[in-house]
Amino acid sequence: MLNSLDLPKRPEDTRVVVAMSGGVDSSVVAALLKREGYDVVGITLQLYDHGATMHRKGACCAGQDIHDARRVAERIGIPHYVLDYESRFRDTVIERFADSYLAGETPIPCVECNRSIKFAELLDTARDLGADVLATGHYIASRPLPDGRRGLFRAADPDRDQSYFLYATTQAQLELLRFPLGDMTKPQTRELAREFGLTVAEKADSQDICFVPNGRYTDIIERLKPGAVAPGDIVHVDGRVLGRHEGIIHYTVGQRRGLGLSVGEPLYVLKLDAERGRVVVGPKELLATGTIRLRDMNWIGDEPLESLPREGREVAVRVRSTRAPRPAVLRAAALGAEVELLAPEEGVAPGQACVIYDSLEGRARVLGGGTIGSTLAPAAAAKVAGGVAA
Repeated sequence: MLNSLDLPKRPEDTRVVVAMSGGVDSSVVAALLKREGYDVVGITLQLYDHGATMHRKGACCAGQDIHDARRVAERIGIPHYVLDYESRFRDTVIERFADSYLAGETPIPCVECNRSIKFAELLDTARDLGADVLATGHYIASRPLPDGRRGLFRAADPDRDQSYFLYATTQAQLELLRFPLGDMTKPQTRELAREFGLTVAEKADSQDICFVPNGRYTDIIERLKPGAVAPGDIVHVDGRVLGRHEGIIHYTVGQRRGLGLSVGEPLYVLKLDAERGRVVVGPKELLATGTIRLRDMNWIGDEPLESLPREGREVAVRVRSTRAPRPAVLRAAALGAEVELLAPEEGVAPGQACVIYDSLEGRARVLGGGTIGSTLAPAAAAKVAGGVAA
């Protein structure tokens, strides 16, 4: 007989470490598992100087969140520990975030935090505490596969699904992770929080990047890398110099507003050329992407990535967290993978994630993903663009 966490032990003989952020989701996970009789230990990570983010709504990992997690632990009667991971977080997440922006990319620090801190360092801590599994409040599901491994699947609530941010979970990590909210909706979670009498039942969801308390990531980069932000030219895709900028970190692919140009036509950021310090702009139709080249791949599919057929495999991919998966063809490549989009996507930016699913279905399985290294326009758009934005 397996318990609710798919382990062949009684709940009372099963130790579970719950990653408690201080929000309603992870608090409900801890309370649910405690009610089921598991040996629950709560851990909160101090990732950033919480004095800088104290009392700021929408920021995770702040001082108030640590306080809230502690209160929840007291309410449900479990031990709770706060671990200082600030230095590791700074080196692994914040520094890489800054370097990526300076390289003309648009990074997602939450992906790196999950990969390198929460699902690596915290898993090691859970093992040290004798835990059988680590549970989190993410909206994603993991289920046993026919071959005995565990698979990662989209959440039941499509509006809350967090698979885009968790594609980098490795197979080894997946075996020790559990996501009790994967089959729930957010309203159901809040109702459970009220039922448990948790003070965080109505707490707002986190939205900001935790280490950007004022919402201005450029301030963080300029402080971390003084002198690295250099001005340069704003260049039309046809080669015309249209103006100047104060640093490519102030722009993102697909941006239209705030360019400071008066040229009589709507222009969009097509590319950030870090090597030459240029912001390349052009008409909207040139934002279309037909092919995506991926690096830093994480693959948790059944067959090895390199064994895919030469013609590729039909999959579904997601290139932004706010977009639905779209049909594509996946092929293995020398340094990662290549994705051919069956319908062009606009505003696909290097540094973002491309997450790969086995189908377009609502509860599709996550096969992995990678960081977008470069993009290629559809053939027709490429001819119009010439070589300026290449």
